[in-house]
Amino acid sequence: MWDPTTYLRYGDERSRPFHDLVARIPARQPRTVVDLGCGPGRLTATLAERWPGSRVVGLDSSPEMIGRAVELGAPVEFGVGDVRDWRPGPEADVVVTNAVLQWVPGHQELLRRWARQLPTGAWLAAQVPGNFDAPSHRALRAVAAGRAWRDELLPLLREAPVDDPADYAALLTGAGCAVDAWETTYVHLLPAPADAAHPVLSWMEGTALRPVRAALAAGRWADFRAELQVRLAEAYPVRDGQVYFPFRRVFVVARTGARAEENL
Repeated sequence: MWDPTTYLRYGDERSRPFHDLVARIPARQPRTVVDLGCGPGRLTATLAERWPGSRVVGLDSSPEMIGRAVELGAPVEFGVGDVRDWRPGPEADVVVTNAVLQWVPGHQELLRRWARQLPTGAWLAAQVPGNFDAPSHRALRAVAAGRAWRDELLPLLREAPVDDPADYAALLTGAGCAVDAWETTYVHLLPAPADAAHPVLSWMEGTALRPVRAALAAGRWADFRAELQVRLAEAYPVRDGQVYFPFRRVFVVARTGARAEENL
């Protein structure tokens, strides 16, 4: 179950890659804009501001997230749906999926299918975290591999479920798109109050730790969390009241039905 409040703890840091992604979509008057995996909807609402004459749709598999999104009252059609089942309609001129596809095994085939099914000249934009080899995830895997946890947790953890920018570029170029792909490492400066949990632990509770928390009873979750926090504090020391948290992101923006050699 997704907890919108936990996810939004670091809303500003999580929103920056979305804005950087959307800034590379030069569509002027798209008929329909779709945000796949829209979460609590705040970022989707900015799409309605960017393209005020367009129909904007936000889909997410979490009823909790969609419930929070509907409360915004934004001019967006929010609904519960699985990105794996979504099919583009004939007026879907812009499709955005931000920090979602890392949760979808085989999402490369989804991207290929969407690129082929979207109307000619449509824009397909995706961003995924590329930090699965970061100290945070290495610490998570190391704790999960311990005798107390490995049977329950190791099957839940994934080794680098996303590709590099060049791989996504090759995939979508092969589907007949013009492609812009890149990566960025953000260095988030996370406040670290002395009376609070380590900020990287709090960050991970909104994303990577979600399946771990769901798998463990309350007492075992508390023990796991405490052990992981020790490792994270070693990997990300507090300096001047904050933690410097590098976070790599992978981006791709593709225009369908365009020649691969075109510049976006």
